[in-house]
Amino acid sequence: MHMHPRNVWQAMSRPGFLLSAWPWRSAAYLLTGAVTGVAALVGIATVAAVCGALALVLVGLPLLVLVVLSGIPVARVERHRVRLVDRDPVSGRHQVPTAPGVWAWLTTRLREQTTWRELGYALLFAGLLWPVDALAVTVALFVPLSMVATPLLMATVGDGHEAKVLKQWTVTTWPTAFGVAVLGLLLLFLCAYVLGVTAGARAALTRLLIASREGELGAEVVELARSRVRLVDAFEAERRRIERDLHDGAQQRLVALTLTLGLARLDAPPGPLADQLAKAHEEAGRALAELRELIHGIHPKVLTDYGLHAAVSDAADRCVVPVDVDLELPGRPTRAVESAAYFVVCEALANVARHSGADSARVSGGHRDGRLFLEVRDDGRGGADPSVGSGLTGLADRVSVLDGRLALTSPPGGPTLLRVEFPCQLTEAADRSA
Repeated sequence: MHMHPRNVWQAMSRPGFLLSAWPWRSAAYLLTGAVTGVAALVGIATVAAVCGALALVLVGLPLLVLVVLSGIPVARVERHRVRLVDRDPVSGRHQVPTAPGVWAWLTTRLREQTTWRELGYALLFAGLLWPVDALAVTVALFVPLSMVATPLLMATVGDGHEAKVLKQWTVTTWPTAFGVAVLGLLLLFLCAYVLGVTAGARAALTRLLIASREGELGAEVVELARSRVRLVDAFEAERRRIERDLHDGAQQRLVALTLTLGLARLDAPPGPLADQLAKAHEEAGRALAELRELIHGIHPKVLTDYGLHAAVSDAADRCVVPVDVDLELPGRPTRAVESAAYFVVCEALANVARHSGADSARVSGGHRDGRLFLEVRDDGRGGADPSVGSGLTGLADRVSVLDGRLALTSPPGGPTLLRVEFPCQLTEAADRSA
């Protein structure tokens, strides 16, 4: 899939950079940097000079706070300018004042590191960085453009007789003028990469100095959590697709094959052929039963059609240990939560049947205060260790992706209690018709 470059570095590594807008975006970034830097220098110098003059009468000392705060507007402008060569936003969240009013805002700004980091960048920008921007634009853009314009200058300013190249060399013939223009055009193509490298380095330095580390880390954590949820949703959608394809495809063919073999078995006369048909019919029946179990393990259709209550009741009926079900769900959670909760219950009931030696078990739960909770309790021997097997460990990871919690309590001698909670809201009414 074609991906558009997010910054000038990526654009330079791809063909077509010279014909794209990135060289001109780089030139615009450096040119506006020179203009903004001059404005920042004039503004900071003026405020500092006024404060220094008024400090003689002890009036300018409080105004020095304006110099400290001058980095805030400069950094805000820089975050917008960086978007010319880097489409990823530069985070720069300031702390929210604890109380309303100018004094609370001022004390909050003076105490946070972001304000002082932005001040340091503003001073560096006004004193050193903008001359670099201006020099890069002059050398890499204006010099080649002035060479390209040599024939035009010779035809207009020089009256067709002569033209000055970079105010250093005089050109008196048209072939020489066009030769300088071609050289300037080649130099312009080469300098497009110089502009891209310089602009990319300047944008990276700006991001390093004024970006909020906490903001970027928080954004990365949020994006990571969202990507994990998207993966879970995609996984659940794929499970439902496989279950639907097997249910509507392979299972229906096996059913038809089983019926055909059964009819053939009835019509065949007694003998070796009838015995072979009987064996084939039994094998087809076993294959159909195994396929149904496989489909049920991938994603049970009862969960999709009727919801968590019906699916848990079905799992309880299939368990070899008697299980009581007490669920109070006035609606249905999201598909991801519903699926995760169901498979937690299934894994817990499987462990009860295999390892607990219990005589009975109970599944209870409900929805309260915006959270879905389920409990699986058995009267077995206890002493369950979730680190021994990978079933509950994998389910715990799956629960954590959905911001849920899974807790297991199993003292020696029992009882064993597994509790799982999910933050969720119930949507459509649960269908209990199953």
